[in-house]
Amino acid sequence: MSTVVLLAVTGLGLGALYFLVASGLSLIFGLMDVLNFAHGALLSVGAYATWWAADGHLPGAGSGGPGFVLAVCFGTAVGTVAAMVLELALIRPLYDRPREQVLATVGVGLAVPALLSAIWGPDARPFPGPAALSGTFGLLGAHIPVNRLVLIGAAAAVLVALRLFLGGTRHGLVVRAGVEDRAMVTALGIDVRRAFTLVFAIGGAAAALGGALGGLYYGSVDPGQGTSLLIFAFVVVVMGGMGSVAGAALAAVGVGLVQQFANYYTASGLGDLAVVVLLAALLLLKPRGITGRLA
Repeated sequence: MSTVVLLAVTGLGLGALYFLVASGLSLIFGLMDVLNFAHGALLSVGAYATWWAADGHLPGAGSGGPGFVLAVCFGTAVGTVAAMVLELALIRPLYDRPREQVLATVGVGLAVPALLSAIWGPDARPFPGPAALSGTFGLLGAHIPVNRLVLIGAAAAVLVALRLFLGGTRHGLVVRAGVEDRAMVTALGIDVRRAFTLVFAIGGAAAALGGALGGLYYGSVDPGQGTSLLIFAFVVVVMGGMGSVAGAALAAVGVGLVQQFANYYTASGLGDLAVVVLLAALLLLKPRGITGRLA
């Protein structure tokens, strides 16, 4: 029983990490029709910025208590700014050229890990997390890592915030209207481009937060971390339904649980294969994914 509880909670933690990455990816694609292959690079930027700050290079930041919160906020802010720069400098001129858009984001996705590797080396760096988050707590006989609860809580907060943004704010409604008929919204005097930049910033913030908290999950950061997580984020987005944030949340939970249980009860590494089989089976039954609709 304790093993099942441990696998379930750690699977939910892994699913939460996948959702933090996939939510921004799904939001950007669903609202802007941009397939952002540089999304993993934003995660890596957030992870390294958090590691740099928590390692004592940012005044007031550190690996314990409020200092770590400041480091996470710093990493998320850096990822947000990076996403805005990416949209303004690279994506915006290519909105009407999707082929070049994909090639450009792929290039950024390859260049950023190489740059991080050149600056800090290709080896993984230990992540200086708070001691309070490195322990465990008891649940039904299982010893659950505390940091899994942090990931689950962060993912739940992001899900609620995105749902409120899309359905309950003026900016969210403007973005949705701009996707349907950009010319009409522009004729009403609304600058759709600013709303699209905001969407990219929110997506980048979610990815950077995933990178910051992913350091807690893995205990280290490395240049290729964003690229490996991006693969599963795409799986989650496709399974959830392209553009559906709620579908991405459900799919992330399923992927995390399947991966954890399959890795434990079968040979190590077969969890990835189990996820691919799950993806294929779902698409055969529901080609549009779990929801197949926006948000």
